[in-house]
Formats: sequence, structure tokens, C-alpha cells
Amino acid sequence: MLNIVINKSLKKYNTFGIDVVASEYVKITSEKELIDILATYRTKKIFILSGGSNMLLTKNIEALVIHIAIKGISVETVSNNSVLVSAYAGENWHDFVQYCIQKNYGGIENLSLIPGYVGSAPIQNIGAYGVELKDTFVNCEAIEIASGVKKIFTTTDCKFGYRNSIFKNELKGKYIITKVTFRLTSISHTLNTSYGAIEKALAEKNIETPSIKHIADAVIQIRKSKLPDPSKIGNSGSFFKNPVISSQHFSDVQKSYPNMPSYTIDEHYSKVPAGWLIDQCGFKGKRWGDAGVHKKQALVIVNYGNASGQELLELSITIQKKVFDTFGIRLETEVNII
Repeated sequence: MLNIVINKSLKKYNTFGIDVVASEYVKITSEKELIDILATYRTKKIFILSGGSNMLLTKNIEALVIHIAIKGISVETVSNNSVLVSAYAGENWHDFVQYCIQKNYGGIENLSLIPGYVGSAPIQNIGAYGVELKDTFVNCEAIEIASGVKKIFTTTDCKFGYRNSIFKNELKGKYIITKVTFRLTSISHTLNTSYGAIEKALAEKNIETPSIKHIADAVIQIRKSKLPDPSKIGNSGSFFKNPVISSQHFSDVQKSYPNMPSYTIDEHYSKVPAGWLIDQCGFKGKRWGDAGVHKKQALVIVNYGNASGQELLELSITIQKKVFDTFGIRLETEVNII
């Protein structure tokens, strides 16, 4: 019998540490429990909660909050240098990455220390330091909320984009991901050290022939040096996406800001670091009550204690307006506003 909790605080279930209340809450630890609860509450409004790492709660949740906590990892050897590794949705993402590194399975080491659960990773197509989830993704299993029927989604089905997927668009709120499968290397790894910060971290340790663990350790070191620990300061990592603008727009803005950094996507478009734009607008390290912008990374909005979700949302809107007024560039939130 599942334990339905009435008026449950979600403060410890979201990395911003926002104290909102769920009218009803249930923790799910198996696919059967999930199918049963969906069948039982077919006509009831529901809200799916994963690791709570990529959302800003601005109000109480008047719904049954289904907390996905299904765990388990399995491995299937495909060839000498290829393994399929599957993880259930309730596995902590960083712990899963560490598991793979300990087993010498390569491909996701650059995604170390990203907060959240495995199940929400495909929704966001998480990425960091030159690697995205889609690079090793094989498929995911998901339960349709309306019918309780399981479906398998391939890479093509998921329509992955920059911090985007079909689960954030056409299928938003229609499926619950229960398991994700990755194709990783087991002997000969293709390492991605193209980001200067990784190369610098390796050079500082005199590592000339890095292993996947060396890469992971470098990423962890870099992230810890720039990003606040959610267990100490409420945050959700990068609050905004790095905007993609036309090459002409970039050229026009660069006339006024010659030091403006960018990453060329193709001859028509460039990606601009959102953190740099926010920093130029004077927000880095600023604080309004318990709502603020992190002192080391302007891309991160933080809750210093008791800020409400609404206060953090208002701060993000202020930042978006200032960046647009200054550069003519619109910042899109990476975090889901609820």
C-alpha cells in the first residue's frame, strides 16, 4: 500500500530549497507502483518530481506529487569496446557517472557533478564541457501518463536540441521516463578535453595522457571552483541558456563590446556566454535579501536562505530585461519555472 502524504513540504526535494507544499505526495520505487498510482489517480491532477535540480517552484503544488525514486543499474557487453549501461530514473546522476568511471566505462565523464536524477537527464539533454547526453544516449523507457503503457524512445524519437528534447515540447507532461540506456566505451576511450578549463586543470597536475577519471576529476574541480554546492546555498546551476545569435548581430554588438566572447556554431550563428552578458550588466555577486547572483558565476541565481520562488523569478526577469536592453539579446531560462 502506497503512503500518500498530505500537505508535504518540498523544501528538501528541490535544490533551490524553496519551501512550498504539495497537497499530496507519494514516493515511487518501482515501475509497478508507478503504473498502479497512475491507474488509481487517472482523473487526478499530478505533478512529476525527479531530483528537483532544474526547477524553480514559485507556488504550492495543488496536485498529487509523484516522486520518482526507482533505482537500479545494469550492464550488457556489446563488443570488446562497447557496453550498454542502463540506469533507472531515480539514480542520482553524479553517482551514476562515478559508477561508470569506476567500471572504466567512458563517454559521460565530462558530465560529472551535474545535479539531478538520471530520469530527468534526457528531458534537458544535459551537457557540459563539450559533451551532451545525446552523444551516448541509446534509448529511454517511459510510461504514458494517460494510458499507463510503456514506450521506448530512441535518439531520433527524442528530438534532442541544445538543452532541449521532445519531452520539453510536444510530449511535455505526457510521459514519465523510468529508465535510460547509454552506449559507453570499455577499453579505448575518446576523450574530450577541448574546453580550455579542462586542459588547464590537467596541465596543472602534469597529466599528459589522461584517463576518464582524470577528466572527471578535472571537471569536478572546475565545477566546485565556480558553482555553489546546492546543499549549502540553494541553486539550480545554470539558470539561463547560452543564447545563440546571428553572426551579424554578434558583429554589431562586438563594435561596442570588442572583448565579447563567443563560440562559432556555423557561418550564420554564434553562441554567447550568458554569464558574461549578466556580469557585464553588473549582477554578479549582487544580493537582494536572500535572493542573489553567485559571486563566482553570474549564470547562477542563488537562494541564500529564505528567498521565495517568486522573489527568485522576479530577479531572473530583471536580469533578462537588463541584458536585452543592453545587448538586444534575449535570455531563455534553462530552469523550468513552476
